[in-house]
Amino acid sequence: MALPVISIAQMREWEEKTWASGQSQKAVIEKAGQAAARHACRWSNPGDAFLVLAGKGHNGDDARAAAGCLPDRQVTLINVSAAEETLAPVRSWLQTSAPGRRWILDGLFGIGLSRSLEGAWWELVNLLNQADCPVLAVDVPSGLDADSGEPMGAAIKAAVTVTFGAPKKGLLSAAAAKYVGRLEVAADIGLVPCPFTSELCWITSEDFQNYPPRRSDDGHKGSFGHLCILAGSRGYHGAAVLAALGAQRAQPGLITLVVPEDIYIPVASQLRSTMVRPWTPDFRDREKFSGFLFGPGLAASDLPPGMKRQCLEIWREGGEPVVADASALDWLPGAGASNQAARVITPHPGEAARLLACTVAEALEDRVSTLRRLSTSLGNCWVVLKGRHTLIGRGAGEIAINSSGNPRLAQGGAGDLLAGFLAGLLAQPAHQRNPGLALRYAVWRHGAAADALSRAADGWTLDDLAAQIGRNSWHGG
Repeated sequence: MALPVISIAQMREWEEKTWASGQSQKAVIEKAGQAAARHACRWSNPGDAFLVLAGKGHNGDDARAAAGCLPDRQVTLINVSAAEETLAPVRSWLQTSAPGRRWILDGLFGIGLSRSLEGAWWELVNLLNQADCPVLAVDVPSGLDADSGEPMGAAIKAAVTVTFGAPKKGLLSAAAAKYVGRLEVAADIGLVPCPFTSELCWITSEDFQNYPPRRSDDGHKGSFGHLCILAGSRGYHGAAVLAALGAQRAQPGLITLVVPEDIYIPVASQLRSTMVRPWTPDFRDREKFSGFLFGPGLAASDLPPGMKRQCLEIWREGGEPVVADASALDWLPGAGASNQAARVITPHPGEAARLLACTVAEALEDRVSTLRRLSTSLGNCWVVLKGRHTLIGRGAGEIAINSSGNPRLAQGGAGDLLAGFLAGLLAQPAHQRNPGLALRYAVWRHGAAADALSRAADGWTLDDLAAQIGRNSWHGG
């Protein structure tokens, strides 16, 4: 289930409640070490070498427990009490030629670090950061303040961070990104149920064990909605195709793609099950559709007169869910909606900054505030604020933090595919009952598909991503 985002103080209180329940610290440390080792084994290969650096505190205990659970890996454990004594053996290990890939398991300091790192500690952290091997951090990268996300003098730059129990708020800050790397959460380490709630929740695959809902056995294509996509323009017709492919993976009953007439042939020639039609000024049969998407590829300066106006009419007046994406986001300020049907925008940080008339850095500094302001400015619409750990929410209430995805999604067209996928879900009556859940699922599955592809090989394309989204290789599919 979704996990709350917590502070250091809350984590300490959670641990104290666990010890008071009779659970032993030793048992929790063993489970934490096993969890860290499972993640380490998932990212590494048999034969890889691991240098495990275990400090004096419980973070070091977790690392020591992990060191004993790395089968078929070459494990070198260094118990660290003083940085001065550790520099030489670390340098020696780094200079040793290993037959496989090399990893560092960072268990130097955890969330209890209360002083800035300097002197030999700074030198040790700098040495590890300059090493030509990835670091997996246990609970928190050593030296990083898990509340603020800022380094305390110096901090380990991890490729992967496996944090325990629940995400710590500082690990999700923009400042922490280059230290945390990929954030993974080992929730089940023997603690009592988390006693805290938060406006921010971390999405887990278990959130979708019974989702999407089962389709009725007597259903037909008319039962599962009809999505209308208005997309594409000269020079950007691929965005329309990708949006349609994404929508197909959501499997609405019908999809109609409306494009400017001058790109009709190249778009229609690439699609089969999607009905493609050229836009005309008398496009009026909106009542037959159960959901709309507009924006992907509507970027050319010579869009047909009236197409923009009709998209805004749909946003303002349509009684069905509407998703606005890409270039069309710039059309929306001041365009309130007159009904209660779901309205969704899908900005990346640059688009969010334009909508709020601020810099990208300002939009990223407090992404929760950015999402709230965007939603409020457009009538409490749903916002999918894309980026590292995409946020999904509205002007009030819970905000979900996506846990899937990786930097290889930074390809032109990935957002068009996502927009089509989530619009394809929202066009279906069964998903319209809980649009927030549908949006979280779409974002998570899009990222999970990218993760599956990246684990298998480098160099995958958006065609591969579209195919992978349609595969049921994880919970919820």
